[in-house]
Amino acid sequence: MQPKNRPPHTHAPRHHQSGPPSTRRAMVARRAAQTTALLATFGLLAACATEEEPPPPPPPAPSEELQEPTSTPEPVEDTLTQQGVSAGHPLAVEAGEQVLTDGGNSIDAAIAAAFAMSVVEPFASGLGGGGSVVIAGQNGEPLFYDYREMVGVDGEIPETGIGAPGFVAGMGRLHQEHGSLEWDRLIQPAQQLASEGFEVYDFLASRMTEDLGPEAIDGVEPFEVDGEPLASGEQLVQTELASTLETLAAEGWESFYTGSLAEQLTQVEGIDAETLADYEVTASEPVSGEFGDYEVLAAAPALPGPALVQLLQIAESQGIAELEPGSAEYIQTLSEAWLVAEETVLTEIGDPAFVEVPVEEITDAESNAAIEISTQSAPQDPDAGSAQGSAEQQPAPAEGDAPRDANTTHISVIDDEGIMVSMTNTLTNFWGAGEVSGGFFLNNQLSRFEAVDSPANRPEAGRKSVTWSMPTIVLDDEQRPVLGIGTPGGHQILNIMGTVLTQWGLQDAPLQEAVDGLRFRLIAEDELLVLDDEPDDETREALEDLGWELQVWPDEWGGFGSVQALEVDYETGEVTGADDDRRVGSHTVID
Repeated sequence: MQPKNRPPHTHAPRHHQSGPPSTRRAMVARRAAQTTALLATFGLLAACATEEEPPPPPPPAPSEELQEPTSTPEPVEDTLTQQGVSAGHPLAVEAGEQVLTDGGNSIDAAIAAAFAMSVVEPFASGLGGGGSVVIAGQNGEPLFYDYREMVGVDGEIPETGIGAPGFVAGMGRLHQEHGSLEWDRLIQPAQQLASEGFEVYDFLASRMTEDLGPEAIDGVEPFEVDGEPLASGEQLVQTELASTLETLAAEGWESFYTGSLAEQLTQVEGIDAETLADYEVTASEPVSGEFGDYEVLAAAPALPGPALVQLLQIAESQGIAELEPGSAEYIQTLSEAWLVAEETVLTEIGDPAFVEVPVEEITDAESNAAIEISTQSAPQDPDAGSAQGSAEQQPAPAEGDAPRDANTTHISVIDDEGIMVSMTNTLTNFWGAGEVSGGFFLNNQLSRFEAVDSPANRPEAGRKSVTWSMPTIVLDDEQRPVLGIGTPGGHQILNIMGTVLTQWGLQDAPLQEAVDGLRFRLIAEDELLVLDDEPDDETREALEDLGWELQVWPDEWGGFGSVQALEVDYETGEVTGADDDRRVGSHTVID
């Protein structure tokens, strides 16, 4: 099949200057308009926008029936001949596949895969964490759900950085509003994996022995035998987690927030009964923006979806479509766009329930095309590099140390009715806070308030922090979902997504080729360009001539994520996936 279903691109000539980053960024025309109010309940999204943002309704207790359930996007007009699941581990893919085969929809399959990932990737996501999801069909409003971790009612951040987990509430609300199979059916594959066990794979084994892993699993029985971490090839059985999942399946998701599971969770520092009972999943419309022949649907604030749209629009306006992927000029151009988008994350993104985020300005294609990117000074110039704050918050790892935030996990699903799901779940750092309750690890998401220290991202009761996760769906010119995509990778996610999407969306690269391509990121404070593979001699010399020191991160660090993506061809009704060999992610296509 053809990788994309659209006419060929035509591009006007552009002039591009290569060179290192500069701080002279003109944020052109980005302060004039007010952002459209993000509505607290999706039942209101179809209504016309009002001039003033209405006050948010009081959050319902998790046990209460939601008064205004959202509507699942309508199926595409032409039923697809195939369905697909892409996730970070083959066993999670299998869980989602079984659900689709049993007649479940894409939301059912994503929930099942997410619970399964919490078992087979306990260091990256799970019941103690949070996440977000974008859902789209051909007709009807697309949906965005934010179920990330929340500051407690006392407004304090515990030393561990643990926030009230939202993962279970997110899965519960998705099932309540869009699920077609029974709740316990969706948890069953995960419960079976936890109770019967699975074979430890290399990446899991390395996470247990590197960086924070040894401290996190110290004394945690399933992960150690006689004080030694399980090795690759050994069996991991998580009996306590299996029991928790069994309770969750039998008593419903509310038990995590107001029932028997909540009682256990309140023993964790920073989590109290009132905070759990008040936890609220927020629903809104995703951020959207023009990109090539497409429309990008990205995660709404406090997630950095607006910055992804901005990065793509700047890169497009700077002529990246004509540049060879992996070349010095391509790396420089995308990095310049990233520096602007990174600055946006560090200064403007925040929880929209507490601050106004100028989404429409950030994602305005005309304004972003007018941003002048100066590339004349060398990195050693005092004026070089615009994202100094980000560099200070994550300096280059010391030799032998992996980047701690190369985390999260992503799931993409599409069913035969054309409903696409793009879901990213996380504990924040690998192993989160390193604390265990009920057999699962707790997040350290509230540490992101310190990591992104801006007036738009200040901790207070009920607030959610800026994070790097960005589940994304791409629509074609008929408003049909043609690509569901996302990745782990922590601070690298924005650049990873930019690299894959510019090659796929602007250069017509096949999806697998775009996923396989070179990944990189500037760490401007250290005058450093990190890559996931050694460049050829010509590219290395050109980058060094620009003043950058190059560093290659080893594959085993997992610092550049694992893209999970599914693509749809509506002419044939077929689905295509891509496997990212940087980790163990896989996909399946069901006829």
